Amino acid sequence: MMRSALINRRSFVKAAGIGFLASLAPRSLLALERADAVYASGIRTANGSFAIATVTEHGEIIDQVALPARAHGMAFSAATGKTVAFARRPGTYAMIFDPRNKGEPIVISSREDRHFYGHGVFSPDGRILYASENDFDGNRGMIGLYDATNRFARIGEYETYGIGPHDMTVSDDGRLLIVANGGIETHPDFGRTKLNLGAMQPSLALIDAATGALIEKHVLPAEWSQLSTRHVDLDGEGRIWFACQYEGHRKDLPPLVGHFAKGEDLSFVALPEETTRRLANYVGAIAVNRSEGLVGITSPKGGTSVTIDAKTGKVLAESAVPEAAGIAPARDGFAVSSYDGDFLATRSDVAWDQHIVRISQRARA
Repeated sequence: MMRSALINRRSFVKAAGIGFLASLAPRSLLALERADAVYASGIRTANGSFAIATVTEHGEIIDQVALPARAHGMAFSAATGKTVAFARRPGTYAMIFDPRNKGEPIVISSREDRHFYGHGVFSPDGRILYASENDFDGNRGMIGLYDATNRFARIGEYETYGIGPHDMTVSDDGRLLIVANGGIETHPDFGRTKLNLGAMQPSLALIDAATGALIEKHVLPAEWSQLSTRHVDLDGEGRIWFACQYEGHRKDLPPLVGHFAKGEDLSFVALPEETTRRLANYVGAIAVNRSEGLVGITSPKGGTSVTIDAKTGKVLAESAVPEAAGIAPARDGFAVSSYDGDFLATRSDVAWDQHIVRISQRARA
């Protein structure tokens, strides 16, 4: 694991080049030199503006790139080094930049009858950016396709075969798009209001990345129709892990984490009752540490992070993290951020936003 992390940092420095390194303050250079891993996350700065911060696993901020508005999810291409920040729903921008240099970012906008849902993913070769979007007048989820070789021009779209798509990922071979359809209807005329909580339709869809055809759709059981499927990640065996947010009665104890693979039914992880209570029916982010066989989740409402054994589903650790936000694989376990400004217990004068992404020139950790 140490070797992987060192390659991560060294590859970042090598790709950055002399120009970028020369632009950094001495303190940032020192932080980068002693770092094992580098991450990116949206932040709200002390003056109230929004930016993307490049940060070490020690919570030391290396650099910042200004944003036009608040961001939500992030995507990184190991093939090209490009990183994308997606606007928070119902935002209409996505900003693409290379965190290793000072080049001008590219800002793209959704179609007039669409808005972004805050997440997306690159194809493994980095040539296509997929973004979860809302066809709000048609009340259907969409995936926007953007050509990364042509300044991210929009080249098409696929259905997600559900409503309210949020997070998405792609299989390692690039053939499958995996979408968490949260099942919640929204419309920009009503801001972030959830319009159909009594008739939700959460699901997880596997979609052919080449054609947009539906391969499989997994609808949640009727008793958990208010369990919104929100975030997904892949483990080293190609198993899809998903995390949920419950819109039902606050005293219910729904399953909040599960997994499946192509051709399999959904399986929920039987978390201990006290763990479920501490998560407050809300998982805000999920990440897989492939090297260690771990799954990590965070809950800002519950102020906690939980580490799960990917093979057994057993809870290995729980930590109190007030306002817990993002989570991503680290050298040992996970890096966790918070809205309060903590990044792995290092406090900054910024508010970290909901998600963080590990920047690496290698495959997923």
